Amino acid sequence: MEKEFEENLERGLKERHIQLIALGGAIGVGLFLGSATAIKTAGPALLLSYVIAGIFILFIMRSLGELAVAYPISGSFSAYANKFLGPLAGYITGWTYWFMWVVTCMAEITAVGVYINFWLPEVPQWVPALLALVAMTVINIIAVAAFGEFEFWFALIKVTTIIVMIVLGGLMICVGLGNEGIAIGFSNLVSNGGFFPMGLGGIGMSLVMVMFAFVGIELIGVTAGEAQHPEKTIPAAINKVVWRILIFYIGALTVIMCLYPWNQLGTIGSPFVLTFKKLGISAAAGIINFVVLTAALSSCNSGIFSTGRMLYNLSLQGKAPAFFGKLSKNRVPVSGILVSFFFLFIGVVLNYLVPAQVFVYVTSVGTIAALWVWAVIVLVQLKFRQRLTLEEVSQLKYPALLYPFSNWATLVFLVFVLIVMAFDPGTRVALYIGPLWFGFLVMCYYAFGLNEPASTFTSRNLN
Repeated sequence: MEKEFEENLERGLKERHIQLIALGGAIGVGLFLGSATAIKTAGPALLLSYVIAGIFILFIMRSLGELAVAYPISGSFSAYANKFLGPLAGYITGWTYWFMWVVTCMAEITAVGVYINFWLPEVPQWVPALLALVAMTVINIIAVAAFGEFEFWFALIKVTTIIVMIVLGGLMICVGLGNEGIAIGFSNLVSNGGFFPMGLGGIGMSLVMVMFAFVGIELIGVTAGEAQHPEKTIPAAINKVVWRILIFYIGALTVIMCLYPWNQLGTIGSPFVLTFKKLGISAAAGIINFVVLTAALSSCNSGIFSTGRMLYNLSLQGKAPAFFGKLSKNRVPVSGILVSFFFLFIGVVLNYLVPAQVFVYVTSVGTIAALWVWAVIVLVQLKFRQRLTLEEVSQLKYPALLYPFSNWATLVFLVFVLIVMAFDPGTRVALYIGPLWFGFLVMCYYAFGLNEPASTFTSRNLN
């Protein structure tokens, strides 16, 4: 077996951990605070956007599942790309995913300071941000089971909040709970310009935001290297997580757009806060602030986990310094975690020092990174399947859906999302910064001799 497929990590993640890690990764702060922006783009038709995006996310995840069951390793799509698309593709994918999580965590950990200021305005924002970063790093260093347990409870808080909101909101809609017994009904879905107030163009533009709402779901692939019984837990997690995310997003957004006219949501605050206040819960703002705080901590926790594992596997590929491949006595890639911590610490400092626009440019790489990783997953699965005989295909434990139609349809869809990004000033910057990032990686690849055989690359090449 290839060296990058020979990992020695502790398999301490249970099925419940993996399911909640994937759920937590894809249900973020955006749903609780930023859903109004997506609603303004498409109106009630945003629900259809989630159905369309969900179909392609399912195709991507089933492709990843086929690979993850065959090769259950933490390097996941980076190691798969190295084997089936070539060393350069594996190198670009691994470092791009690492950088995506670093910049995501920079933003999330900085947001922790803002959320804590809601209760403790006299405390400087950098203090809780730094404390949270240290705490999440220590949790990840202890053991993978500690990471899994914290992530399970972080995600459960978000999921519980959404379920409560859907149930109570549904009662408001159907029987008038909190509205003097007068059922609110579903008229708001069609009474303000119809179900498609922004036309098909609104659906197209909203697909960018909707697709990036799913970023983090691919963490299932990274957890495969430390999953107990991956041949069972990975398929079970993928089968359940896509539908659960769709239900949570579509359910929550349906409730929100039934309770409030969609064209007013951008001006009246968080829909979740409004809904809980309408039920007479005076502490609604504090409750949602606590939820988004745990969402930010969850993102940082997942980011430190995935960055450490990606650096670990890149070192096995010979595409990162050799010391990243060393494990602690608990079989945790401590070196990768600590280096990621160092960059996150710098990022938190810079986030306070540099102009906001500079940080927008850096984080825009994360936008392109998600599209790149998803495209690599379906391409790798395509190459993987082409190498198999008919007998080997029949023996696959968790085959992808509708191969090869789903692969080509998904690639076309991802290109469409990339094109749509050019029409939105907020995402257009990613189309400028992304190529610069990939160009920088390719330059380093050849400058540091990473195109040489893996066995010849050590940390000395970076000196």
